Amino acid sequence: MNVEKKFGEGTELIWHDRKRWCGMPLSFTRYYLVRKPGSWVKVFSDIGLLYSAIDEVNLYRIYDISFHQSLSGKIFNTGNIVLLSNDEKNPRFVMKNVKNPLQIRDMFSTMIEEQRKLNNVRVTEFQA
Repeated sequence: MNVEKKFGEGTELIWHDRKRWCGMPLSFTRYYLVRKPGSWVKVFSDIGLLYSAIDEVNLYRIYDISFHQSLSGKIFNTGNIVLLSNDEKNPRFVMKNVKNPLQIRDMFSTMIEEQRKLNNVRVTEFQA
């Protein structure tokens, strides 16, 4: 896949995967983690074959990560990663049935912290 053609010149693909069924990538849903050096890091969801719908979220906007894994996910080493963000259009970004979900969650967690530091973004929590 030509990343520069899809996401613009100078972009770098950090990670990509597909939604999986029984551990096999038999879907037209693709997930990308892309970096434009000196500018941004975003996660993309590209759904479709003939018609494409692409959603994106800046990494520094994500404030929480959850992980869900079913019994079949444990067997096939797949799981769902849910990224909660303060993005108005897509506050709940779900990556369904990705391979090696615990490693991907850890990778996202460290990259989110790096991006927050670079963009001077602080997440505050309010308790009632």
